Amino acid sequence: MVASMELAKEEGADLVELCIGSMSFSHISDIEQLLKHRLLPSIVSFRPSSPTNLCKCLQVLKLAIELDIEFVEIDLEVATEAVINEFMIKRSNTKIIVSGHLNGESPTTENLGNLIIDLQSTGADIIKLVVDVSYITDVAPIFHMLTHCQVPLIARAVGDRGLISQLLGPKYGAFLVWGSIGDKFVPGLPPLASIKQAYKLEYMNSDTKIFGVVSNPVGHSKGPLLHNPAFRHTGYNGIYVPLLVDDIEEFFRVYSCDDFGGFSVGIPHKEAALRFCDEVHPLAQSIGAVNTIVRRPTDGKLVGYNTDCEACITAIEDAFRGRYVASGQASHVSPIAGKLFVLVGAGGAGRAIAFGAKSRGARVVIFNRRFERAKALAKAVSGEALPYEYLEEFCPEKGMILANASAVGMEPNEDQTPVPKVSLKSYELVFDAVYTPRNTRLLQEAAEVGAVVVSGVEMFNRQALGQFKLFTGGLAPEDFMRKIILEQF
Repeated sequence: MVASMELAKEEGADLVELCIGSMSFSHISDIEQLLKHRLLPSIVSFRPSSPTNLCKCLQVLKLAIELDIEFVEIDLEVATEAVINEFMIKRSNTKIIVSGHLNGESPTTENLGNLIIDLQSTGADIIKLVVDVSYITDVAPIFHMLTHCQVPLIARAVGDRGLISQLLGPKYGAFLVWGSIGDKFVPGLPPLASIKQAYKLEYMNSDTKIFGVVSNPVGHSKGPLLHNPAFRHTGYNGIYVPLLVDDIEEFFRVYSCDDFGGFSVGIPHKEAALRFCDEVHPLAQSIGAVNTIVRRPTDGKLVGYNTDCEACITAIEDAFRGRYVASGQASHVSPIAGKLFVLVGAGGAGRAIAFGAKSRGARVVIFNRRFERAKALAKAVSGEALPYEYLEEFCPEKGMILANASAVGMEPNEDQTPVPKVSLKSYELVFDAVYTPRNTRLLQEAAEVGAVVVSGVEMFNRQALGQFKLFTGGLAPEDFMRKIILEQF
């Protein structure tokens, strides 16, 4: 525990919670030494696992009060009137936190409100809610409680889908937020390093606009590493967070307030999101997928855009032009025109790339595991669809373009590739929309056989610039954002 405190201090923690109930100790004097030599202001908590543990729990918490520890936390079930009165009489500067845990039922404004009433009735200085959530929409009532609670409130939604309870808590008045330390992953807790470096939650206030990436999975997204520093660089009061969304319709229904200024849309929601926009840009409408949604400030309507299309195609064109200029073959015509453009994946990103390739005069051939989707997209772009099992042997001509718009090769499956190395010799250029990892197996093997390679990081940067302009209604700091990508991606 001392080593963990040292690490927390190094990473910039203001406060640590010492969960004494999780420790084994032979005598109360061991705990006394620990508390006397703590390195940071502390919350001392002890959750009794059984009635026999109750005496030890009260003994530890009374000791913490005697030592004038900053905070002690006691469970609601243990916080009888007699116990709280004894704590209040003995304390000098210690603040009393009483916590309640809601599990086994969906959190609603009503049942959270009832729990808060019970917590407040103890006379605690600070109250704490710990809530098990199944969906990201379950966090919304917690924000409501934070906004309206009459006493200082700590709230935590447990699990992957509860992450925003910590990242957005300060906007709604949370007394404090938690982070995990070191390499320890705790579902629902952001790493302390990211709180201090990427999110910088100390700058958040009630006016902060919320943006985020709506995706499932979402842990791979680098968006927070890019957009948050860009917001601060331009002086825009915004925060960009990962949003792990299962049901996109329910998500937009629940988070419909003006606090949420806009969204990036990722796998697998790019096509479905189109249906929940009040208006859609013509390009996005023709593609049938949106990757950016902005809540229009004047009337609150959701407007959908697609910045993937131009981002991908211009990245490919610029890579071609770089080669042609070097060989003295520069041309004003798109270098994609007339080429056979082989696309893997017919989801939202695939649709954007297919329409972009068509707009430049390429001949588009589409492979997708679900052949019906490939056929539908091919029809929309006057292209051709072929069964996925033909991809490996497909080689009607040399000098083709290959674009991977599937999730094959994305973390944690970096060893996978949609096309084997031996088949890549027919391609002049290979693009991979996957950007985690930056240099996928597909790109590594394509470079080894002499193809021009274009990383998904390049597409990510260009589409993010477009998104940032739409989010803020201003210019994106292009040089600054590119520098971040080169340094951190």
